[in-house]
Amino acid sequence: MATSKIKKGDTVQVITGKDKGAEGKVISVDPKKHKVVVEGVGIVTKHTKPSAANQNGGIIQKEAPIDVSNVMYVHKGKPTRVGFKFENDKKVRFAKSTGEVID
Repeated sequence: MATSKIKKGDTVQVITGKDKGAEGKVISVDPKKHKVVVEGVGIVTKHTKPSAANQNGGIIQKEAPIDVSNVMYVHKGKPTRVGFKFENDKKVRFAKSTGEVID
């Protein structure tokens, strides 16, 4: 399986869709489905039945997964593409706009 260019904890910007331009932190990544959940982006309304965890049930709002192709990594306040290179026999991500290593 290929290494994901977007990881949990990264700050990303939405580049298309109803939340275009919104920035947020990645909460979770699903590499098999190519989806990410971004904090405060892609809010959906969900109707829940009463349960042990939620006594009242009702209507809740939560973030829905969006496709990883619809977000860009934000490096120093600007969205940039992400590439991979080997540094000291280790594969690292780097920002293509500046060439700096991300992690």
